[in-house]
Amino acid sequence: MAKLSSKKGKLKRKLTDKYRLVVLNENTFEERFSLKLSLLNVFVLSGFFSVLLVVLTVVFIAFTPVREYIPGYSSLELKIEATNLTFEVDSLKTKLAVLINFTEALKPVLTGEIEPETIDSLRLESESMAINDRELDASKTDSLYREEVESKDRFPLIDEIETQIKIVFFAPLSGNVTQEFDASDKHFAIDIVAKVNTPVKSVADGTVILAEWTLETGYVLTIQHAKGFISVYKHNGTLLKEQGDFVKSGEVIASVGSTGELTTGPHLHFELWSNGYSVDPKNYIDFN
Repeated sequence: MAKLSSKKGKLKRKLTDKYRLVVLNENTFEERFSLKLSLLNVFVLSGFFSVLLVVLTVVFIAFTPVREYIPGYSSLELKIEATNLTFEVDSLKTKLAVLINFTEALKPVLTGEIEPETIDSLRLESESMAINDRELDASKTDSLYREEVESKDRFPLIDEIETQIKIVFFAPLSGNVTQEFDASDKHFAIDIVAKVNTPVKSVADGTVILAEWTLETGYVLTIQHAKGFISVYKHNGTLLKEQGDFVKSGEVIASVGSTGELTTGPHLHFELWSNGYSVDPKNYIDFN
């Protein structure tokens, strides 16, 4: 126990003993500088300066452009550019997916895979109308008379009705036409200005083949009609029909809005297509 106390006393004396550092002129032995130090003071000052040096180094690297030259660090401009590119890539992916869906939905119509609405319910099939004489046990006179009547009435119903069918289009809504159809300017539609939430109506009977959202034109609805006609309604505020729904002429299908990047205000962008070609809607519809 006494040895341990003596060792502690010696260590304390070594740490607290004062030492004098003197700087002399070698030629004249004149004292130029002196400093009293102890080992404890040296350890404390060394530790303080070491911590200070570490803190200054961290601050220098973290808050100055020097960190850009250290591996693993990137500049603020590079981070901002990378973030913007990430958002642009995500937007392009969304736009590409919408465009692919739109193309796939419209392709069967333009290529003729989907037939227009017809009056198949009135079509007479000669095979189904054939009558077996043996089963009816008809006489020769009856058979001759039946053949005469069938020869007169054979197939005239379909031809006569189909030639007399004429599609009558109605205006999708009432409003001011602000931009006309202009194929030379690649504006294959007319723009009709109206108040928000004004009902948009189907111009004729048909089937909804597309009802989706696109980045440029907002809510879009496309309807297939008889005789190869297709009507397109863009920049809608809301859609009231879904793909596959059958709509009647004048039935409300959407409401006026201002959706999509290409819109300039509440209006309806209306297109009319005939057998795969865009046509001027004013040639078929009276908007006055």
